[in-house]
Amino acid sequence: METISIKHKGPHLGMVSIIFAILFITGLSFVITFTANAPHYPGPWESAQTIAHYFQNHSGKVLLCAFFQFGSAIPLGIYTATAYSRLRFMGIDASGTTIALFGGLMMTFNVAISALLLWVMSYPGIASETVLNQAIYNMVFAIGGVGYSVPLGLLIAGITITSFFNKLLPKWLLWFGIVLSVCGVISWLSLIFPNLLFLIPLTRFPGFIWLIVAGFLLPSVNVVSKSK
Repeated sequence: METISIKHKGPHLGMVSIIFAILFITGLSFVITFTANAPHYPGPWESAQTIAHYFQNHSGKVLLCAFFQFGSAIPLGIYTATAYSRLRFMGIDASGTTIALFGGLMMTFNVAISALLLWVMSYPGIASETVLNQAIYNMVFAIGGVGYSVPLGLLIAGITITSFFNKLLPKWLLWFGIVLSVCGVISWLSLIFPNLLFLIPLTRFPGFIWLIVAGFLLPSVNVVSKSK
């Protein structure tokens, strides 16, 4: 018997996740500001008039946000497909790999859909229709909020669980992944309990770091035995 090393063929997970994070955060940078007294992207708790006023007066920034965030869905989908393929390549035939695939694809589609709805809101004619504007805004917030954090939790959980039992990633990263997975999944409760909305950014932003680190550390070489 001899052992041979076979390298998985596919995009570099670490680089793909960095591109995803850069595009997504770049989109956010056009509508999120930390400057005092500057116009702020409205929250769902604000009035319909306040929401309409923001989109009427900042359509250019909203358009750029939608542009970059829709673009971020592409590397996110590639990351999901590659991670699933990588885990299968490593010989893992468990439900965790499919859970990761499901979570990643759901997250990808939700990012794309919320970005396209945001693009619709960038048109002045839509923003001037207060009721319609608020309805679309709530859809964007739901799909891009809890519709992002819950499937992200599933994506991380799927990779974490399979990596835990097959010793593919460091323990500290696995425990970090477990915490993020729990935060992501229970952010679902924010649909009923608004006080739990903080779980969405608590999953989203550390999630960028986890995906990047896991992308660099997840093995891409499988050692197999071969009869002479």
